[in-house]
Amino acid sequence: MAQGAGRSTARRRGAGIAAVCAASLLVAGCVGSSGAGSEGGTPSSPTAPGRSSIPSAPQIPSTPQTQSAPSTPGPGAAPPESRPAADYAVDLTPADAASGVNPAAGATVSVSGATLEAVDVRPSAGGTSVDGEFSHDTATWTTTQRLAFDTEYSVDYSVLDAAGQVQRGRSTFTTVEPANEADASMFPLDGSTVGTGQPLEFTFSEPVTNRAAVEQAITVTSSSGQEGAFYWLPDRTGKVSDTVVRYRPETFWAPNSTITVRADLFGVDFGSGMIGNGDTTMTVRTHDTRLAVVDNATKTMKVYLDGTLERTFPVTLGTDEWPSTEGYMVVMENYETTRFTAESIGLHPGDPAYYPPTVVNHASRLSNGGAFVHEALPAAQVALGEVNVSHGCIGMSPEGAEYFYDTFGPGDVVQILGTDYGPMYVEDGFGDWNVPWDQWVGQD
Repeated sequence: MAQGAGRSTARRRGAGIAAVCAASLLVAGCVGSSGAGSEGGTPSSPTAPGRSSIPSAPQIPSTPQTQSAPSTPGPGAAPPESRPAADYAVDLTPADAASGVNPAAGATVSVSGATLEAVDVRPSAGGTSVDGEFSHDTATWTTTQRLAFDTEYSVDYSVLDAAGQVQRGRSTFTTVEPANEADASMFPLDGSTVGTGQPLEFTFSEPVTNRAAVEQAITVTSSSGQEGAFYWLPDRTGKVSDTVVRYRPETFWAPNSTITVRADLFGVDFGSGMIGNGDTTMTVRTHDTRLAVVDNATKTMKVYLDGTLERTFPVTLGTDEWPSTEGYMVVMENYETTRFTAESIGLHPGDPAYYPPTVVNHASRLSNGGAFVHEALPAAQVALGEVNVSHGCIGMSPEGAEYFYDTFGPGDVVQILGTDYGPMYVEDGFGDWNVPWDQWVGQD
């Protein structure tokens, strides 16, 4: 009787276990063990803990099967086993823990030997996910949205391996720091209207050693269809600047035209690890043609507007000791009144050509070195049209200086003839038009 009771109890306990398993199947998909006592069921695979930033991978459905009560393994029986994860490879760009990453390079996750299920890239400090897309074969995911500078990003990904197991991983990388950011500015300013002689000047915050990449990133178009070329500014010793480049066409810009500049410098490598940090589009317009021709032989200035002679004025130019520079110059800026000092041109008290600080009227700058068109001092008015008495400037009558001031502005052209001195250096102002075109485009 005791053994029978025992057998009856055992059957009841087995039935209870089967009932529990059946309930689990309805609620959570209970699957039989792969050890002794299973009846051909498909083993379940452990799933790695998920992260909130990663969408859960789809579950692999269990194969329908008859559940049975597990039996107690006999002596020497092998314990239940899970199917091992299948081999696969994940390629991360940038590599885990990379720093100084160019934001324009973006991020890529690729997988081989498995299926790429989900990828999430976002700032580690918090924020929204970066947009991206899968390749046609879904083996690669790439960002489609620009990354930010000076930011650590986290890359979370999940893959489904050949064994049906979801595998998850994470990496981080950091983009370029502020110390390695570079930008550029342009003169004239966006929206300006200038004369037809105004070159475009780009100034970079960091030295440019990769000139070709920077030039390629700047596109200049004009409504006149004129094409131009870049010229890196040399100094008087011939050393070429690595922070300033000019752009002009072969001849003056067409009047009343629109010049559009697209500087797509975001992510451009300036060289030495300096990376461009932005893009911009700028527009400059030209007005009618304004040309003043100053002839040392006749001591006159002839003013041409759109090719038509409008006015002629007597002038005085620089003396033999301080000759005016011949060739083309471009008006840089205008002052209704300004103060001239001899010290600004290297003179000091006691020098024969020294003069005390002097206020002049209607002054238009032609060079950084101090050449102006301006109203001559009262004592020099008698010299107009007769003799040169200035320190290199173009002196005019009060009427002539005011007319020039009112008519000529930045970008308008002055041509000086017959002084046998010059032409002016390119960097001394905008002496760009004195450089022959073949030399301009052929700069090393």
